[in-house]
Amino acid sequence: MRDLVDDILPKIGAPATRALASIGITRLAQLADHRAQDLLALHGFGPRAIKLLQEALDAKGLSFRADSPDR
Repeated sequence: MRDLVDDILPKIGAPATRALASIGITRLAQLADHRAQDLLALHGFGPRAIKLLQEALDAKGLSFRADSPDR
C-alpha cells in the first residue's frame, strides 16, 4: 500500500494533471516511459509542471526517458 502512496503524482495543476491523464499517466513511475519534451507538447502542460515532476522523480531515483521517441 505504501508503494502506491509514494507513487502519487505531485500537485502540478489541474490542466497539466488532465493532460497526463489523457495519455494514461496517473502514477509517478509511469513518467519514466516518457520524454519531458513530449509531455511539453500536451495542451495545458508547461515548464513548471516538468520542473515539479522532475523533482518528484529525482526524489525516487527516477527520471524522464532520455532516448528518441522511436526507442
